[in-house]
Amino acid sequence: MAKKVIAIRELTYTYPDGIKALDNINLDVFEGESVGIIGPNGAGKSTLLLHLNGILKGNSYIRILDLDIKNENLSQVRNKVGMVFQNPENQLFMPTVFDDVSFGPINMKLPKTEVERCVSEALKEVDMLDSIKRFPHHLSFGEKKRISIATVLSMKPEILALDEPTSNLGPKARFELIELLKNINKTKIIASHDLEMILEVCSRSVILGKGRIIKIGPTREILSNFSLLEKHSLIPSASLKYSLTQ
Repeated sequence: MAKKVIAIRELTYTYPDGIKALDNINLDVFEGESVGIIGPNGAGKSTLLLHLNGILKGNSYIRILDLDIKNENLSQVRNKVGMVFQNPENQLFMPTVFDDVSFGPINMKLPKTEVERCVSEALKEVDMLDSIKRFPHHLSFGEKKRISIATVLSMKPEILALDEPTSNLGPKARFELIELLKNINKTKIIASHDLEMILEVCSRSVILGKGRIIKIGPTREILSNFSLLEKHSLIPSASLKYSLTQ
């Protein structure tokens, strides 16, 4: 049996304004899995991801690999879980692509030669090595998405948590990013409205609704239940329905 790398038990989180964002979430993720988190706006998808490296802390037990999420473990947990935010501008703030991608390894106090190796390998993995000297603000939005993933890959995490990775991309950039995600050989947990991408990338999926888990199962099975999707404001496109009938 595959190794369990994420264990979430009875996770409940309430925002300061009193709105309950997550309600009794129980979820296991296993090594090498790609798990999709789907649901309408306000379902709690992003909030769930932010608990995986302690950015948010609810009333719960969460274990990442061999570490409980506690204050004394946060730096180690954050080395193991790489968070890729929806907006790449939240991760790109340095003068050059090299500076952005090297920021994490430098803060891990790696030797200069190791930092350079980590940057090179991460940029190769997202097919952006030729852009190592470019200014991030000159990149296209799709290129910025790739570089934001590279900033996380350079720290060699064991788990990737991605929030809406294909949002706001044109057809070509979206296709290329989906192929990239399929080829990244790490445990992935992906929150997204892009059901076609979830079908291509994720073997198992979770429907969230109003902060609660509605259903967990194989992605094809989940996405083939059109009445369940529509009940939770997830409208399957004609292309998704076609893919599921082939």
